[in-house]
Amino acid sequence: MPPVDAYLLGHPQEHRCIQNIGGIANVTYLPPTTTLHWPQQVRGWDTGPGNSLLDLAAQRLSQGQLSYDADGAWAAQGKPDLSLVHRWLDHPYFRQAPPKSTGRELFGWDYLDQCLGEATHLTEADFLASLVELTALSIVRSYGDCLPQLPDRVLLCGGGLHNGYLRSRLAHHLPGIPLESTDTAGVNADFKEAIAFAVLAHWHQHQQPGNLPAVTGAQTAVVLGEMAPKSRASIGPTGKEG
Repeated sequence: MPPVDAYLLGHPQEHRCIQNIGGIANVTYLPPTTTLHWPQQVRGWDTGPGNSLLDLAAQRLSQGQLSYDADGAWAAQGKPDLSLVHRWLDHPYFRQAPPKSTGRELFGWDYLDQCLGEATHLTEADFLASLVELTALSIVRSYGDCLPQLPDRVLLCGGGLHNGYLRSRLAHHLPGIPLESTDTAGVNADFKEAIAFAVLAHWHQHQQPGNLPAVTGAQTAVVLGEMAPKSRASIGPTGKEG
């Protein structure tokens, strides 16, 4: 995503963070496009859990009646246990320097069960609020630990954009920094991933590199993907698709 974010959302004066909050949260840092050797200054990594633990917890606590906590309304009724959240933030992944990535193999059911085991003293709402705080603080702390400076603006996308309580906690921990949807910069936040893959396909078709070595640690920029044209074997004797 960072090369596409750079292409679509860079700004000549602003330091920007493009923060996707899907199951896993990931960030692209974009310095001003006027910066010397700008593409080499772009950074990106997975900050940690986004909606993954929140959705799994809503399923577990509702006995399968809910698949997610709409707008964070349930969590908003609780109060995060900050001592517990800070204990969770001691996880080695959060201390690892970029480039890095993660997934539900790390922040999935097993991790949720571990968190639940440490939170038996909390109400369900307090537990959900604590998980929201984990997502928010893991994002904000990664900015402080891994960026040359805090951003002038954060542009949000992904399902977490629609979680009002999560947005409020991010705003609380990033005072004075505007938090907006990527819609405000001309990129639909709900379809940004689809847009990104369309851009990557365009670059592939024109044999243009689709990665940023400064982000992933790759040795060089390369054309990504593989073209898979429709096989003639799939066409039946009548000329129609089989």
